[in-house]
Amino acid sequence: LRLCLGGWGSLVNPTGVAACRGTGRLAVAHDGKKRIHVFGPSGFCLQRFGERGDAGNDVKYPLDVTVTSDGHVVVTDGGDRSVKAFDFEGRGVLAVREGFRLPWGLDATPESEVIVTDSEAGALYRLTADFQRGELKKCQMIRAQLVSPRAVAVCQTSGAIAVIEHLKAQGLNKGSTRVKIFSAEMDLIGQTDSFGLNLVFSSQMYATAVAFDKEGRVIVTDVCSQAVICLGKPEEFPMFNPLISQGLSYPVGLTYMANDSLVILDSGDHSIKIYSST
Repeated sequence: LRLCLGGWGSLVNPTGVAACRGTGRLAVAHDGKKRIHVFGPSGFCLQRFGERGDAGNDVKYPLDVTVTSDGHVVVTDGGDRSVKAFDFEGRGVLAVREGFRLPWGLDATPESEVIVTDSEAGALYRLTADFQRGELKKCQMIRAQLVSPRAVAVCQTSGAIAVIEHLKAQGLNKGSTRVKIFSAEMDLIGQTDSFGLNLVFSSQMYATAVAFDKEGRVIVTDVCSQAVICLGKPEEFPMFNPLISQGLSYPVGLTYMANDSLVILDSGDHSIKIYSST
């Protein structure tokens, strides 16, 4: 079963999608006049906010979005190298600028902390804040020496963290990607890259987004095969099990909803595609 939301006109070159677990709402970051759209479960757009500009509530160039369990929408803004948090009405509650070179991907932990990748610094940060009060408590680097880390996901049960690194190209090809999995204590527990997958499964992969399903398996979007692929649990890395291999043109984001539906953000046709698990 597939439901398609958005489409050209309401979404322009979307870059990130996140589910609000309790409400069935979806937050999407894109390049339109108002950069953050919040959709209800039926697909109706409930809220638009984050205009392009220099004011406190503005968003210059959103790269990713997440929703915390206490109901705040958090956005990485590549335009002014910051991480910004909003309530669901679109009021800006916090902007964190210090220390980031190019914050890119982000995901929230069950405790409403936010894990952020910094693509230029090659680092992973943990942001702790009281979003209700707009107070930053701590912004701590938890991993360094990553290669252009972009998409990131936090397993809601184990606390494991998956990161997609974008490796530099040799010669003419556009480079490749590597998926790294860290335990909650930040030990490396699994990794796979395009080269390794090609050796084992003779399949190319250029991963753009990552998520964990409720069993703790790692799921990625792959723009090479226009597919969504399950790589298995970190301890069985890597498997190669395509979950969706038709109907996608350039999948750049994915998230799971509370009812286990899989949400895919397709930048190719500027839409959100929702697949039920049954």
